[in-house]
Amino acid sequence: MNNRGSMWGMMPPVTKNLIIINFIVWLAMFVLPRHLGAELTDFGGLHYFRASDFNPVQLVTYMFMHSTNNLAHIFFNMFSLWMFGMTLERTMGSARFLFYYLSCGIGAGLIQELAWALTWEDTFVRILANSNGLDFPEAREALGQMMLSPQGEAMVTQYLNMFVTIGASGAVYGILLAFGMLFPNAPLYLFFIPVPIKAKWMVIGMGAIEILIGLSEARGLSDGVAHFAHLGGMIFGFLILLYWKKQGTFGNGSSGIY
Repeated sequence: MNNRGSMWGMMPPVTKNLIIINFIVWLAMFVLPRHLGAELTDFGGLHYFRASDFNPVQLVTYMFMHSTNNLAHIFFNMFSLWMFGMTLERTMGSARFLFYYLSCGIGAGLIQELAWALTWEDTFVRILANSNGLDFPEAREALGQMMLSPQGEAMVTQYLNMFVTIGASGAVYGILLAFGMLFPNAPLYLFFIPVPIKAKWMVIGMGAIEILIGLSEARGLSDGVAHFAHLGGMIFGFLILLYWKKQGTFGNGSSGIY
């Protein structure tokens, strides 16, 4: 118990408080809907920007919310934040680490919005086709007719509220990318694989997997996971680290590629 207590006490402040806030919000998602009469994701989850329930603040709030139906969602995100965040916060400094974490989360949300902008119409057309026995061209024409009337456009806007993303995964993927870039040769172990994998190869592999799955999502084979948000966290993380490197304000040591 003393060892665990000292480990918690030695955890850097931003990593510690991010974990605490995420668990507090997760618990609130169980309790508050009974009093509000609505799910917290209706307010804090990231909606598509054309949906009626969208609010720009959701680009921040969504990354502190996790599924209440799946303990693994919050567990693995917070485990990764704890495992890699402590090292990165000590390397970057608390203020810069917090900026990086939030920026990756917001960037992930922006990329997810872009992915929705490119795919929502085809998704809706497929729903129309399947529910009304239409082929794809007929369903697309029906959607075009709906958008010509105020009532039809309002119905589509309400439908777009179904596009909601929650979770810290985008920010966490940014953290994983930073760890792989700063400590590329650090050995990491994956579940059920007894051989260590260098951090740089793990990050490259994870990015490739997200690209492949994201492309399959674009073809309508969705698994309910925001893979483009994961990529967005990595992309924004890479751009931030590259900018800091060019400015000569960070990462001049010899521990990694910087």
